[in-house]
Amino acid sequence: MSDTTPVRRHGRFWLYAPFVLLALLAAGWSGIWGFARNKVDQELDAGIAREARAGRSWTCRERSVGGYPFRIEVRCASLTLTSSRWGDEVKLDAGPAVAIAQVWTPGHIILQMTGPMLANLPQARKAVLDWKALSASLHLTGLAFERFSLVLGEPVLTVTEPGQGAAETWRAAAAEAHLRPNPQRFASEGTVDLAISAKGGVLPALEVLIGNGQLADLDLQASLSRALSFRRGFNPDALEAWRTAGGGLDVTKLVLTKGPTRLEATGLVALDEAHRPAGKVSAAIAGVDRIAGIKVGGLTAGLGALLGGRLGDSGQSNTAAGLSPLPPLVLREGRVFLGPLRLPLQPLPPLY
Repeated sequence: MSDTTPVRRHGRFWLYAPFVLLALLAAGWSGIWGFARNKVDQELDAGIAREARAGRSWTCRERSVGGYPFRIEVRCASLTLTSSRWGDEVKLDAGPAVAIAQVWTPGHIILQMTGPMLANLPQARKAVLDWKALSASLHLTGLAFERFSLVLGEPVLTVTEPGQGAAETWRAAAAEAHLRPNPQRFASEGTVDLAISAKGGVLPALEVLIGNGQLADLDLQASLSRALSFRRGFNPDALEAWRTAGGGLDVTKLVLTKGPTRLEATGLVALDEAHRPAGKVSAAIAGVDRIAGIKVGGLTAGLGALLGGRLGDSGQSNTAAGLSPLPPLVLREGRVFLGPLRLPLQPLPPLY
């Protein structure tokens, strides 16, 4: 007797289910990515329109938003900013730029840009900033700024002043800048901490002051109060808002080394009504016998007697570290003074 029970065939659902699920996930992810892309496009358009109403015109030539499937990339063949709110037109031109964010970490934005950056400034001044490599990183928590970092490889800044003859060029082997909100003072004063460093620098103004022809290293730590004035960029409007709000740059540590020369300084710098840097810096120096052709020993001793031995707030501690305290360095009315003596430097121009 044979078994006539029919053989039950297993359905093929589980064979195709993974492929169906994968297709659904891909379609859903494509929809999410497309929504994010459109949102970025809308925010860029809204931001450019806001800037235009404020008198600043941004142009991102051949703008594209891509990066599918896991990134959002905004690319520009070139970037241009034009502003005429302060009389003379200010124009910045930069090369190709790309901003990148991973879809799962949209608050971490990486910026890369190709130099040079050209600037046409008020009073017919011109500046050119070039670099071998530029990378910037911005961290946001929601819409709140968390930290910003900028790294430049072999930056070169050339500034041309009308009627001043040859252009002045500053260069370095490498430079970095880092910003973060001050944990204690950001909520009440909008204070941001800055750390700036440069290695292997060449600055003509330093050669005028202390000479020796060797490369310079800079380490600067400071706090910038009323920094929320710059939340929409670094431009004349932001600088004026910062000045009128009483903003200042509190330099807590500045160390400059140039061969055998070492300079340490602290101080407070702001902007005066003519939009020029103004303030007072206490400094001490070692490894140099002349500043702008003036003998340091004689200058320190003479002014020390004139000022009753008080050469600056940091003199005592710096002397203990082997440094000779200097008279206060004062920025006033566009000039640089060492004690009562005006240094033979070009007048400080208005920043805007």
